[in-house]
Amino acid sequence: MQPTIETRAEQPYVSIRTQATLAEWGRVNALIGQVYGWITERDLAPAGALFYRYHSVTDDVLDVEVGVPLAVAVAGDDTVAAGSKPAGQYAVLIHRGHPDRIRETFAALDEWSTATSVEFDVTDGIWAGRFESYLSDPAEVPDLADWRTEVAYRVRH
Repeated sequence: MQPTIETRAEQPYVSIRTQATLAEWGRVNALIGQVYGWITERDLAPAGALFYRYHSVTDDVLDVEVGVPLAVAVAGDDTVAAGSKPAGQYAVLIHRGHPDRIRETFAALDEWSTATSVEFDVTDGIWAGRFESYLSDPAEVPDLADWRTEVAYRVRH
């Protein structure tokens, strides 16, 4: 598995940020409905796939946002925050299969980074851009083994 390097523009989004361990991941997944409900209430349309944005991992606790890209920036509120995916170059790799196996794709990106000396944009354990975007629609692809998930890490220049 070889990633591609893609140059991406800034992308506005809305999200809910939380911290959880993998054992608490059901609570993270429950935020998906809240974010989509917020968008629907405001007559907004997604401009891309649902994503998780990882900020850091400390002692098995993940600092993560559950987000949806939008075509234009909007104001958030007390529940849903407005943000943006930062512009830049990203190492991108498509994970094919069950999301529970996505760590294999993370490992492939790490191995590629080591082999090529391309550094990811991480400072003091905080990622400038680490995204996991769910390209498969569960209504159209009910078998998780057939899902496609894009993993994109911003690289340091």
